[in-house]
Amino acid sequence: MKATSIANHEKTFFQTGKDSDGKEFLLTEMTVPIKGTDQVMPYIHCSPKNGDASFYYQEKSKKTQIVLHYTAGYLKGDVAALSKPNYHVSVPFIIPRNGKILNLWSSAYWSYHLGSGAIGGNTYGSTRTIAIELSNIGFLKRIGDKLVTVYNDTDVYCDLSQKQFYTKLDSPYRDALYYATYTRQQYQSLILLLRYLTATYDIPKTFLPENKRYVTGIENELVHFEGIVSHVNYRTSGKWDIGPAFEWEKVLKELV
Repeated sequence: MKATSIANHEKTFFQTGKDSDGKEFLLTEMTVPIKGTDQVMPYIHCSPKNGDASFYYQEKSKKTQIVLHYTAGYLKGDVAALSKPNYHVSVPFIIPRNGKILNLWSSAYWSYHLGSGAIGGNTYGSTRTIAIELSNIGFLKRIGDKLVTVYNDTDVYCDLSQKQFYTKLDSPYRDALYYATYTRQQYQSLILLLRYLTATYDIPKTFLPENKRYVTGIENELVHFEGIVSHVNYRTSGKWDIGPAFEWEKVLKELV
């Protein structure tokens, strides 16, 4: 899908409430106060119309960490993938490119999101963390003057001249040089959501040091760390979210 088509793709989801599998969702606009501030967080409660809750566990556990992800897809497919009946791979929050915060289930509950082979254990890590997915296609491949998605060499995301849609790193990260950018609205909503979650669950507004922010192999430090990390910290391979193409400094500066 071209980057210029994503806005309309997201618009139709909010108009119809249907994901790419045809599942229907009830979309309810809500707000919640942010503890210790005079701010409120607007969000959209996104629940299956048929009442299905089989894709997460309604079990509460102490939360000590927030894990940032990107979906490697587009919103309708993101919602479909993260709400598969009886699959138990999901997250409570998705932030599409338009910046609206979708809440699929209570962040006090849990579902698997780190993956098999996750450092420290998928179950242990998933139960004690809160996952946030940013809707983003992820890394891109260059073919001539085009950038295409990893799914198909004919799936053009943008031209090299459309620099607002991608970031080119100074050196490859996990063998990828080009990454799709996030929107201003996504950063703004992510920062607001992080303020809400850190205040609600008493999670420190801290990040791993920059030299450890995109690496694995720090098991002891990672499993005891309290704060905000990303998926790549838990996976030695097969995942790229969220690496150095993400504007970490923007979030660090504005989160306080």
